[in-house]
Amino acid sequence: MPELPDLSVYLDCIERKALGAPLRGLRIGNPFVLRSVSPPPAELAGRRLRGTARIGKRLALRFDGGVCAVIHLMILGRLHWKKAGAPLPKGSGLAAFDFDDGTLMLTESGSKRRAALHLVAGDDALAAFERGGLEPLDASAQAFTARLRASRHTLKRALTDPAEFAGIGNAYSDEILHRARLSPFKRAGELDPGEAQRLYEATQTVLREWIERLRAEAGDDWPPKVTAFRPEMAVHGRYKLPCPVCAAPVQRIVYAANEANYCARCQTGGRLLADRALSRLLHDNWPKTLEELEK
Repeated sequence: MPELPDLSVYLDCIERKALGAPLRGLRIGNPFVLRSVSPPPAELAGRRLRGTARIGKRLALRFDGGVCAVIHLMILGRLHWKKAGAPLPKGSGLAAFDFDDGTLMLTESGSKRRAALHLVAGDDALAAFERGGLEPLDASAQAFTARLRASRHTLKRALTDPAEFAGIGNAYSDEILHRARLSPFKRAGELDPGEAQRLYEATQTVLREWIERLRAEAGDDWPPKVTAFRPEMAVHGRYKLPCPVCAAPVQRIVYAANEANYCARCQTGGRLLADRALSRLLHDNWPKTLEELEK
């Protein structure tokens, strides 16, 4: 799922391409993408794009008269900038916002249609999409730490819970926790002051670094590829590859439909975190430390 850095760059590019321009029309390629239609799509025609915003992992396009299009990409939804009036791709094309100088196109790969488009009017309707999560790049160290102290979750869960922190998902939480040298399954409420400060600084640094890296990739055009798996990442999606800090093999824990990637040497003092499925399979043969695994 595109996260805060990817979504921030999408908004940068949309504003550069279309801010102030009138929307000529909104084409719907798949009616199931529309989750609310107040106002209906036809009423957006002629309204100028006045601004954009990120609401957690949603993108909001603000048009004249307080009308907004709120887009949730989910896992496989993506945005593209095409030539004006470009046809929607058969099957994957969900919606197209037509401007004079180009078309903002929403697509979704795969067979499931989870991406969503809400058309709403007014600040109250827009505020309904807020989940209550703290914006990590706007938060002070004190506010960040207070939110952690109030959490009953593990660090991995706390960072990715939209009611606790906004815009962070599976990929960047792995990167943040690696940078902070903290176990993904340490309890958020049990951090000492030094650990909380490290996590705050890592969150700020990792997210800002990736925003700048993705901006550089996009240049004056459009993000060439939005993906959660990048070779420049330290641990996310790098199972068994060497940690860039200590060269130990990156580990993973698979749970539900997600996984956590971490470096045992950098983050857990060499201790391997138990993967439930493998622990049940291997029983006493499950290695407890990195040294046992290497043997």
